Parts: sequence; C-alpha cells; structure tokens
Amino acid sequence: MQNYTIAEKFAQRKGPLFIPFITAGDPSPEATVAIALALEEAGADILELGVPYSDPLADGPTIQRASARALRHKVSIQDCLSMAQQMRQQGLSIPIILFTYFNPVLQYGFTRLFEQMKEVGANGILIPDLPVEESGEVRRVSQQFGLPLISLVAPTSQQRIQRIAEQAEGFVYCVSSLGVTGARSELAAGIDSFLQEVRKHANVPVAVGFGISRPEQMAQLAPHCDGLIVGSALVQVIEEAGELLLDEDKRAQGLEMIKMFVQNLKSGVR
Repeated sequence: MQNYTIAEKFAQRKGPLFIPFITAGDPSPEATVAIALALEEAGADILELGVPYSDPLADGPTIQRASARALRHKVSIQDCLSMAQQMRQQGLSIPIILFTYFNPVLQYGFTRLFEQMKEVGANGILIPDLPVEESGEVRRVSQQFGLPLISLVAPTSQQRIQRIAEQAEGFVYCVSSLGVTGARSELAAGIDSFLQEVRKHANVPVAVGFGISRPEQMAQLAPHCDGLIVGSALVQVIEEAGELLLDEDKRAQGLEMIKMFVQNLKSGVR
C-alpha cells in the first residue's frame, strides 16, 4: 500500500483536506493506533499526532487533559514514533505529522529524531513553541531528511506573516484565533482577510486550525483554505468515548462515535 506524502495529498485534493489532531497515548497507546485507522476510514487526509507534554503552552484544557491521560501511560516521544510505526504496519496510508514542543525535540536530538521519523513513516513535524527566527538548525536537519518543518502563523504576526509564509514547508498552519487551542462557538472576525494575506505570500498550501468544532465553521472556512485542522473538538469526543476505547470488547463502539463526529463535521464541506 502506498503511504502518501503531504505534497501528494494536497495535490490530490478536490476540496480542503481534513486534518485531525489526536494526542498519542490518549486514552492508551493501543487505542491511539485504532483511532488513527478509524479516522482515515472516516475521511481524514492527514493525521497530526500530538506528543504529550507536561507544559503544553499552546493547548487549552481539553488537550491538556489528554496529555495528562497519556502521560499516565508514561508516553514519550519514542513511544509516539512506535505508535506511528504500528499505524503504518496496520495499513495507515495518510501522512503523519508529529506535533511536539521544542524541549522533547532538543532532549531527543535533532538528527536522531528525523532519522527515526523517516524509518517509521512519519512525514513532517510541527513545533508550536519554536519561532521561525530560531528554527534554522532544526530546519536544516529536517530538510536533510526531506521531512517538512511546518510553520504556524497567527493573526498577531502581521509583520512576520510574509517571512513565515515564504519560508513555509509542507503547508502553513494558520491559527484562526488568538490564545490557546479549544473548540469555539464562533470564529474570529477578520479570519478571511488573514487567510488571504497568508495565501498571497505562501508557496505551499494554507491550512487553518484552532477552534473549529462545527460543520458550519468548516463551511465558512472552506473557500479560503486548502486544509481544515480539528483538534480540541475531536479530543473531547475521544475523552467522552474513553471508557469504551479502553475496553477491547467495546472499542468498536468508541471508534464509531469518533467516525460519526467526523462525518458530521465533514458534512459542512461536501
């Protein structure tokens, strides 16, 4: 089976790609692998696999709780790579992006990390607390292994939008609202013009995330971007289905809840 790169997935797109985020190890490492496969079945185009972290600065309470649950299993960056490998072994073909903070990357070692990402079939990395101005060394190693270092750009980055967008690899991750991640009832005002500004400077596709939780928000953003990223709203469903997902006999029910959520969400952009 072919494993797609990020560029290949965007090249195939007929509408905006659906990019879900999950925390590796929540509610358990075994369940994470099953969730990834269920997400691809439900129509996910790219998977963001979050490395649990004890001090997740960019994350709101939902993802913080997911990190805490994963850390109870002592999930490390090494375990996340192992989960990615198991996903590949069980047939996952969509790109996998590692979402991690800088400290675990520094501790693990840049070359060692990218080498192992390549080995297990991971396709890129996103480091939300690594400013573009300080990303030179990580970017050099990522380019050496042909694995994009994906940049985040926020509406506050007005003077930096051009620089970030021009340097972007894989795709640009546009933060749709200020503050931490979390499902929101309304999208920030001015989001459309922000996305247009990023698109003007970017040489790669433009994806948007932070706060998307409903089909109508997907529909509102779809004409202005190449990818829609959903994290907290999905992690909330995983939390609600936690007991089912932890029980092997009932896991299929929990996975069905996740698939139904995704199908409902995607109904906004069909």
